[in-house]
Amino acid sequence: MEFYVEWRLRGDGYSDAFGNGHTLATSESTQGMEKISETDDLTIFRGKKGHLLKVYHEKRGEATVCRTVFENTTEEIATLELLSSFAIRGIKADRMHRATSNWSAEGKLLSQELTELNMEPSWANHGYRLTKYGQIGSMPVRGWFPFLALEDQESGRFIGVQLYCASSWQIEIFRKTPEIHIQGGLADRDFGAWWKEILPGESFEAPMAVVAEGETLLETCDKLVKAQKPRIVPVDQDMPVIFNEWCTTWGNPNLENLERISQRLEDTGVRYLVIDCGWYKSPEYDNWFNAAGDWIPSQELFPEGNIGAAADLIRSHGLIPGIWFEFENVGTEAKAYQDTHLLLSRDGYPVSVGARRFRDMRLEANWKLLDERMIRLLKENGFGYLKVDYNECIGAGVDGAESYGEGLRQTIQETQRYFQHIAEELPELVIENCSSGGHRLEPSMMVLVSQASFSDAHEALSIPLIAANLQRLIRPEQSQIWAVLRTEADEDRINFVLTAGFLGRLCLSGDAADLAPERWQQAVEAIQFYSQVKHIIRDGITDVIDTNVKDYSRPEGYQIVRRKLGQEALIVAHTFEGGAHPSLEKWMEGYEVQGRFGSHLDGDFQGAVLWLRGV
Repeated sequence: MEFYVEWRLRGDGYSDAFGNGHTLATSESTQGMEKISETDDLTIFRGKKGHLLKVYHEKRGEATVCRTVFENTTEEIATLELLSSFAIRGIKADRMHRATSNWSAEGKLLSQELTELNMEPSWANHGYRLTKYGQIGSMPVRGWFPFLALEDQESGRFIGVQLYCASSWQIEIFRKTPEIHIQGGLADRDFGAWWKEILPGESFEAPMAVVAEGETLLETCDKLVKAQKPRIVPVDQDMPVIFNEWCTTWGNPNLENLERISQRLEDTGVRYLVIDCGWYKSPEYDNWFNAAGDWIPSQELFPEGNIGAAADLIRSHGLIPGIWFEFENVGTEAKAYQDTHLLLSRDGYPVSVGARRFRDMRLEANWKLLDERMIRLLKENGFGYLKVDYNECIGAGVDGAESYGEGLRQTIQETQRYFQHIAEELPELVIENCSSGGHRLEPSMMVLVSQASFSDAHEALSIPLIAANLQRLIRPEQSQIWAVLRTEADEDRINFVLTAGFLGRLCLSGDAADLAPERWQQAVEAIQFYSQVKHIIRDGITDVIDTNVKDYSRPEGYQIVRRKLGQEALIVAHTFEGGAHPSLEKWMEGYEVQGRFGSHLDGDFQGAVLWLRGV
């Protein structure tokens, strides 16, 4: 296995062997470069025209961090049309694992033999066999996660990679001979309308990637996930429980609602009460969702628009107040929707998608406006939690750079810089990453925040399945899972949603203030049990995801997830239609039960959590 770089300089020849049009890899730029230096963590190549390519492959714990830097050492402008974040050749594998993703169905594993993909070499070792996938736009986890794992079934070894890229990206697996090559990074000119001009004496660094090897898929994924180094502020490091009132008020977070919720949550172990969207609604708007963007607190919901009264109320019950923003976008009914000089354009026209346009985060004026409307509101009213949502996709790119793809990359880079700016202004602020649920669950976004919304599957039966999938891809301590409590739910349904929260961060919502005492007591007991086992969720390793469920819209069967830490383990088990009495014994061998919460798993749609200790 060898780290190298795939790149293409405009004017150089394209790939041969029928690759042109499928890939910009294996171009004359790559074929013509020479290796001039190599150490354990850096390989330097020189292109035919003298450009330098520095390929860093530095160990970080049990993973390798890959960075690629192009340096224009010539006296002419260099136009890049491809520059890989990672490129590895000499891999032996016969099976591929990817993580698919759709709205409310994030992270479903797709495992395929390379022969199923018609990727075995030809009789003459000629003609590229290639599988290419990625995402175009500003929702990096839309269709696919930027993740790949290859398996060699003969040796039992895996190699996996995660790409840190929140704009358009691509990953390719290709071969002519039995040897497999992989490369990925920014979506290139062919795939993502990207090219970049590098002036003489300047350099350009591709987005980071992380590579890890292991003896199982879950071990490999765990190494990738643990290489993520997120900004988790001190108040959030012990994984406190959240209550988000979205599934309670559905956009009507008035003082009366918040008072009733706060009273119910007081002294239960819940730390945050988050006011979700709608807090800016006004009679002048027909639809509060479409009015996002002006960020003026509602005089309907709060006396004289004093949203600080809501924050004070929440704090008076011992809770940290939180609030929802979608700061990068503006809705059709917001005044900001008409400020087109501040919005992104393509071909000179504002990028309009459904009910949204997009702020150009490259503009200082937008930073100043958001400082005034958002950061000032957070500071003056003592909010300790910010939920950042993002409900549409920019698409292929925008004006303002040499290519649409480069315009998009710059825009997303500035958005991420603004996330860092928020953290600098409010160092203790808990920030949640949300994008219609899970459309931004990729590493370069996850390292900027304390938590992330795992999905918009608020009350779907597939919640435990999605939550388990995400343990392969993000840190469970950041994966905020909805547990929506309803007055009409019976004991088993309440247990089903509460136990799913043990696959990550437990986030309550729904009819908490109106639940019968015995149903609310279930929630309190779940919170107490969660506090006893959350160290396993945070620091452990998931070594079992055992499920026979195929259809997420109508799940049938069961799921068993085991997470281990030293001599302890946590089993989170769920039944779906026809899945009663799943066999837990083989996953409990060598352990004794330390504690238990949930149902008996003797019927459909039940959940249970077992806390185990080795004997």
